[in-house]
Amino acid sequence: MAAAAAAALGAEEPELSLELLPTDPLLLIFSFLDYRDLVSCSCVSRRLNQLSNHDPLWRRHCKKYWLLSETEKTQKNKSWISLFKETYIDLGRYIQHYATLKKAWDDLERYLGQRCPRMIGSLKDSVEERELDAVEAQIGCKLPNDYRCSFRIHNGQKLVVPGLMGSMALSNHYRSEDLLDIDTAAGGFLQRQGLRQCLPLTFCIHTGLSQYMALESVEGRNKYEIFYQCPVPDLQDQMARNPSAIDMFITGASYSEWFTSYVHNVVTGGYPIIRDQIFRYVHDKGCVATTGDITVSVSTSFLPELSSVHPPHYFFTYRIRIEMSKDALPEKTCQLDSRYWRITNAKGEIEEVQGPGVVGEFPILSPGRVYEYTSCTTFSTTSGYMEGHYTFHLLYYKDRIFNVAIPRFHMVCPTFKVSTTPRVKRPKLME
Repeated sequence: MAAAAAAALGAEEPELSLELLPTDPLLLIFSFLDYRDLVSCSCVSRRLNQLSNHDPLWRRHCKKYWLLSETEKTQKNKSWISLFKETYIDLGRYIQHYATLKKAWDDLERYLGQRCPRMIGSLKDSVEERELDAVEAQIGCKLPNDYRCSFRIHNGQKLVVPGLMGSMALSNHYRSEDLLDIDTAAGGFLQRQGLRQCLPLTFCIHTGLSQYMALESVEGRNKYEIFYQCPVPDLQDQMARNPSAIDMFITGASYSEWFTSYVHNVVTGGYPIIRDQIFRYVHDKGCVATTGDITVSVSTSFLPELSSVHPPHYFFTYRIRIEMSKDALPEKTCQLDSRYWRITNAKGEIEEVQGPGVVGEFPILSPGRVYEYTSCTTFSTTSGYMEGHYTFHLLYYKDRIFNVAIPRFHMVCPTFKVSTTPRVKRPKLME
């Protein structure tokens, strides 16, 4: 007996194996695995293959990566694992981007459907992989997967007004950017000096303005960087300048970041909907001032098409909302007489402006009434701020004059890149 006991004590314990676990603990472990790990487990043994194909395990992956719902599963009358495989065969190369971009498109469509439905009608249906492959062959460059993925959801929009990517309007200037479909974008692909291997993403019918994406790291750009080309303000400068010396205002580091950040601003109300258009004014929630019964708030926007780095000229537009509380007494009805501005640039240089009315008007405010207007300013520095006040008089007591504060609002130029190419061609020496 002693020998038998000793032998038993010296015997090696059996190796702990995943397969020796009961089914329920194994399924619990599998529920934390990513789809790649489930696929790997299915190749280990027959038992793990059966467990990794347990249909409820694939419900989470269908929802996480493909945004598939219970309703869609019921309509298609397929298992979760079948739906995952079917979608992966079609969209597998985009699995890291699809959910993010699909959610952005869905959020945008839902929001616009409630507030400016006619814009929804301008969206084009998705394209197939073969069409994207044909475009790559046509331009001789690979398209980033997130950009391709977006076209598998919507092929941009028709060339219409208003554009999906936002509008801007001043008294003598209007811009509205369309999101280009893949064929139009490919037709605008550039190989000329200064914009080599750049693909247009947007286009404004009125100004010719586009946002471009760099498909390669050339001429000082990062691969997949998105930007506005700085205009050349002076014809003489344009003729003297080296055509490859292109300054850029940067609007995104990648397509996903560029598109989803824009959609976020739209659907959270960061960009207002005005006359069935998305206006790209940014409102700082702290930029509000209330004087008595009158509240003034400001939103701002940078206009790249009217700005330049050389010479430094940064153009901003601002939209001001003046509102009288609906609870104000009727005798508080008043009329705006004049405005005063104190404008400060990044160097601390101050300019003061005073004049009658606003944009040639002398609005009357009564309880509950709102008056809005748009104006603009320029800086020789990349940032600056404005503040000031309006002077009103009461309509019932015309000798009663009072000032209403305008909150300080800041304007900042987006990141820009200055071309490293010499700006002016040297004249050839006569032989």
